[in-house]
Amino acid sequence: MSKSIAFLRAINVGGHNVKMDVLRQLFESAGYENVETFIASGNVIFDGMGADPAELEGQIENLLKDSLGYKVNTFIRSDVELSAIASYSPFSKAALDASAALNVAFVSEPPDESAILKLMACKTDIDDFQIHQREIYWLCRKKQSESTFSNSVLEKAIGKPSTLRGISTIQKLAAKYAPRR
Repeated sequence: MSKSIAFLRAINVGGHNVKMDVLRQLFESAGYENVETFIASGNVIFDGMGADPAELEGQIENLLKDSLGYKVNTFIRSDVELSAIASYSPFSKAALDASAALNVAFVSEPPDESAILKLMACKTDIDDFQIHQREIYWLCRKKQSESTFSNSVLEKAIGKPSTLRGISTIQKLAAKYAPRR
């Protein structure tokens, strides 16, 4: 059976702390099956629901708002999509080898032309960006603490919520939950 992966925005930051076993129980109580969490940053894996991703995102956002008392933006990807994201090469090998970090931002729908222009205006000697489908790849050439870019700057540029994960987290998730053939 295919898996769905929910990437939750800011589940354990800003004074909101949710234990992963509580999060898993919330998903199970809503009928999601074979629920697992992956590290404590809001990655929830469950059996694919066959629903439209936008509909599924809305259902989970409603569940979390009702249960936790605050909005948690949710971004759903299938195991097949996650595998493609993990293996996608948005930058050259030389650029990746010389960088300090590669992050993937998940958004609900591809940015429009205006959002792309605003994001590309954020490029610096430290930061570079590539967009592929519903993901934005952020290459940080130095320590992220040396960059002025952040998820809040990203959201302001594209005018939509997003959540970031490091590529190593994405690759570990993709390896663990590779689609079964």
